[in-house]
Amino acid sequence: MPAPTEPARIKEVNESYHDAAAATYDSKWGIDFGEIGQDQVTGKIRKAFGEIPPKPFESALEIGSGTGYFSLNLIQAGVVEKVTATDISPGMLETLSENARRLGVAVETKVTEAETLPFADESFDLVFGHAILHHIPDLGKAFAEFFRVLKPGGAMVFCGEPSRYGDRLAVLPKRGATLAAPLWRRAMRASPNSKKEEACDERHELESEVDVHAFAPAALDGFATGAGFDQVHVRGEELLANVHGWTMRTLEGSAEPEEVPMAWRKFAFRSYIALQKVDTIALEPYLPASLFYNLLISGRKPEST
Repeated sequence: MPAPTEPARIKEVNESYHDAAAATYDSKWGIDFGEIGQDQVTGKIRKAFGEIPPKPFESALEIGSGTGYFSLNLIQAGVVEKVTATDISPGMLETLSENARRLGVAVETKVTEAETLPFADESFDLVFGHAILHHIPDLGKAFAEFFRVLKPGGAMVFCGEPSRYGDRLAVLPKRGATLAAPLWRRAMRASPNSKKEEACDERHELESEVDVHAFAPAALDGFATGAGFDQVHVRGEELLANVHGWTMRTLEGSAEPEEVPMAWRKFAFRSYIALQKVDTIALEPYLPASLFYNLLISGRKPEST
């Protein structure tokens, strides 16, 4: 199915897909709200700003909050104090609220589009998000809104955005893992995933439509500087970890979920974390941002505008 081009259709598809995905999203992507998750998100903040800010951001707005991976972990890690979590998907925000209650974390939620934020000018110290910009139809309007709702001197950071090279790179481990899946299932003594073959499964029908952008670093920089941000930096993140991650997810997705051995799941997760560390130490400081699977962008609203 071709990717949608009309903004209304893009938003409709994203809402439907993410509402359907909300209940199983955390397990599918191995989302952690403990020490590992907090280390991951603080590591991203450190890469984006060069350090963990010495004082927590008092008021923060998250765009495309999903089930709370970024916001809830940042609150627990003490990087932000008060968060307003937004998403186009009511289902995602319901799951986020359940996660927040379970963790004892207070978060406000609001269903809204990124291009028309229902907040007053200069309301927040931080606007942030994870893996969301590539879902937004009109990024020019969205960045203008991010700029508008930030206080002078406030910060903007978005992480986990697919690069053009990384988007193409992801095809290779998916294809390889798909070919290897029958042998892998035999070794795991797992049956084929029956739901994966159901043509009527709406989530699979919509999956190819929800991602509408992949970025060159210069293009992502242009959206931020065009909206008025300064001190804009774009960095690359994860290469080996994502090749490995797509391989593992494709293999696991080919089998009945309950038949994938826990020992395998632990191996896949721990090896992914190990390769994240290799990327951070050995590759990210030295290679161009465009070579990585994910991009991080940060910037500041000038003190006087």
